Amino acid sequence: MIEKPVTKPNNPNFSSGPCAKRPGWNIQNLKTDTLGRSHRAKLPKQRLLDVINLSKEILQMPEDYRVGILPASDTGAIEAAMWSLLGKTGVEVLAWENFGNDWVKDIKDQLKPDNLKIHKVEYGKLPSLKELNFDNDIVFNWNGTTSGVCVPNADWIANDRKGLVLCDATSAVFAMKMDWSKLDVVTWSWQKVLGGEAAHGMIAMSPKAIQRLTEYQPNWPIPKIFRLANNKKVIEGIFKGETINTPSMLCVEDAIDALHWIKSIGGYEGSIQKSQNNLEVVKRWVSSKDWIDFLAEDSATISSTSICLKITADWFLQLSEEEQQAKIKEVNSLLEKEGVAYDINAYRTAPAGFRIWGGATVEASDIETLLPWIEWGYESIKS
Repeated sequence: MIEKPVTKPNNPNFSSGPCAKRPGWNIQNLKTDTLGRSHRAKLPKQRLLDVINLSKEILQMPEDYRVGILPASDTGAIEAAMWSLLGKTGVEVLAWENFGNDWVKDIKDQLKPDNLKIHKVEYGKLPSLKELNFDNDIVFNWNGTTSGVCVPNADWIANDRKGLVLCDATSAVFAMKMDWSKLDVVTWSWQKVLGGEAAHGMIAMSPKAIQRLTEYQPNWPIPKIFRLANNKKVIEGIFKGETINTPSMLCVEDAIDALHWIKSIGGYEGSIQKSQNNLEVVKRWVSSKDWIDFLAEDSATISSTSICLKITADWFLQLSEEEQQAKIKEVNSLLEKEGVAYDINAYRTAPAGFRIWGGATVEASDIETLLPWIEWGYESIKS
């Protein structure tokens, strides 16, 4: 049994969503002059537009990409894209974790497009990126939030594609370098790398995706909150701060605060570097241990945000799945009781293990301090 650590992380919040607030965050820093007002009024509408403009600027998107705010977090944003855009061509979906599987269900069971192909693999793996037909629309998650497996880059996406590429990038945007020219639709929320509050989604659309809205209208019904166009006419308000339903202006102010913080740490590049530094801390620790490893099987696909770990010790692998889950819960209960780590259990549908958020709002020093506690917890439940 190893000795119980003494030093504790300054911030024990390692949840993968909603994620830790930025270092130095204080609610008193948020402006409140938009609260209690109509979000259609001039000032609140300008603040919504500030989120759009700041996001586009910091992420270094092409000038002709359109960025908007949608309801229902990243889920609402990606579902709005699927409901409004898919069906003109064949569709191919990549799924290697829980949320990718959810988009498969949406497309297969609800939209039911002609010529659907599903590329699905188990947790820890990445589907083959060489078997895609880019005459079809492609739907994929840049990073598997529940598996810790991400695509290594966008080189596999064809430049001369005829179909659209729809990317759920909620746990990748602001943390991983993305080639916007390869992505026609990108969705995310404020609650991941920004450490913002939940319930609001963001969507970025290429000119090609906007053109699809003006030339094609799906046969299926589209709920109001999913509509990006009416009768082939783009709903321009989405991209001007006129959201489809009422946003929380307090959440908007929090998002603005987070975006300015990203600028203060070096912008997009600085945010990516912080996340990479966090992953390097975990990599060094894992390489020195013989009982734990990354859930991702290929080192090139290890996520720097949702860092997923599995126990590889023989005694643990001989347990049933239920017993493994129970052991992990024991460790998490110990760490939570000590006030050193909250919410680091693997996602409920993923293999038993730990999931540590490594986005920019988490300090590398806190992860360094956390890891010995995980080992202490592991040693505590071995007997």
